[in-house]
Amino acid sequence: MDIKTASALRRLRLVSAPEAVSFLLLLVCSVLKRTTEFNAVPVMGWVHAILFLLYLVFWADAWNRTKWSLKTAALYFALSVLPAGGFFAERRLRREAEDAVIASRARKEGIVNA
Repeated sequence: MDIKTASALRRLRLVSAPEAVSFLLLLVCSVLKRTTEFNAVPVMGWVHAILFLLYLVFWADAWNRTKWSLKTAALYFALSVLPAGGFFAERRLRREAEDAVIASRARKEGIVNA
């Protein structure tokens, strides 16, 4: 895995958890708006929108660089629209990055010819 591909995966991983948190906070703010006088939906809506757009841009870049299958790309997209899906995406992306580092080190040391 080259440095640009690793960077694309890292950016996607770093934005996935905050995007999930903002989605959950937006849901809480929506409930509070309907049950109390507290209305933070406009602010949380903007925060979530910006983080979601960043996620989509980073997702498209990662898909382009990693050459994911349609199934894998669709999984990461689906995780972005689920309220807590970003946490699962972050976890899976971290595991994928760690596996790539291990494979890269093994190739450098001549253990694996892949």
